[in-house]
Amino acid sequence: MSHERNIKWLNDRRIVYKQLPISDKPTVETDQYMFFENGTYENYCLFNTKAKITTYKSLKWHFLVLYYLNEEVELYTLFRFISDKENGFVTFFIKLSVLNNMIESVLNEGVSIPRNKMRKVIFKDYSGLTPEQKMSVVGKLIGRACKVDQESIYQIMLDINDAGDKITISRMAGLLDCSSRTIYRSMNKELTHEKKLLNEEV
Repeated sequence: MSHERNIKWLNDRRIVYKQLPISDKPTVETDQYMFFENGTYENYCLFNTKAKITTYKSLKWHFLVLYYLNEEVELYTLFRFISDKENGFVTFFIKLSVLNNMIESVLNEGVSIPRNKMRKVIFKDYSGLTPEQKMSVVGKLIGRACKVDQESIYQIMLDINDAGDKITISRMAGLLDCSSRTIYRSMNKELTHEKKLLNEEV
């Protein structure tokens, strides 16, 4: 049985789970998006798509981000709520002993800036753009403005995933304005593995 994510519980308690870049300034900003030519690691946007947490590693990362973004929050209650499969955030059951160890590990690390994926295009909430329109913007900003390398491929993969679509070679080739053969040549084992993981989330 698939459980719908209970985001209302977080909102009712004013839990912060999104943060736009603070110190990094966009190269281009409109009412709909921000574009960072050199990328930014400061964008945190949890639970923005239908994708659920599928691994222990991802669950711990979510805990670290929530710890970083929130002050004066009962973290044990928050973490246990997120990790309860019945609440729709994770796809697996986790033993209480394993969960407690994970929580202790997060708390012992202290409040620090969690590692994050670099982003170049960040769409604002309520932009009004459809997934297709977002991909068109991404193609214009990234695909036509850079060489096709592993970094640009990874960025396109993240943007397609954020739009809630499956990542395919032909889709990436279209957005990067190159041939599918070029994508295949540039894909390494790490990118192929990441593509598989991202597609499993959709």
